[in-house]
Amino acid sequence: MDVPNLLVTDDDNAFRKVVCEGLQRRGFHVIEACDGREALDLIEHSRVHVAVVDVHMPHVTGLDVIRHLHERPSSLPCVLMSAELNDEIRQEAERMCAYDVLSKPLKLSQLTSVVSHALTDYYGWQPPKAG
Repeated sequence: MDVPNLLVTDDDNAFRKVVCEGLQRRGFHVIEACDGREALDLIEHSRVHVAVVDVHMPHVTGLDVIRHLHERPSSLPCVLMSAELNDEIRQEAERMCAYDVLSKPLKLSQLTSVVSHALTDYYGWQPPKAG
């Protein structure tokens, strides 16, 4: 894998754009989805290595996305993010084997670190050496 494909799903358009641009500047290829339904469609039809998904979205929530992915034979790491985290969300994410759960507002460096660890754990990916 040369450049990992990340899927960023959030119904907040401005937040999603900032996260996507930040991850692209760090060398990742980023696909965007505005809700869980679009995310599931993109995962079915694109090669996605890590899914970064907001919990609270209309129609299909982030937990619904993870639940669906958890039932698939080939798993991919999912990072949940939410401005309104509680124990119930954390426990459900843990049951669905979410890779990590991050609280919004999040630092791009924190998200980059979690995504990089997920890529290493799942695929043995190593970030390119600088220079």
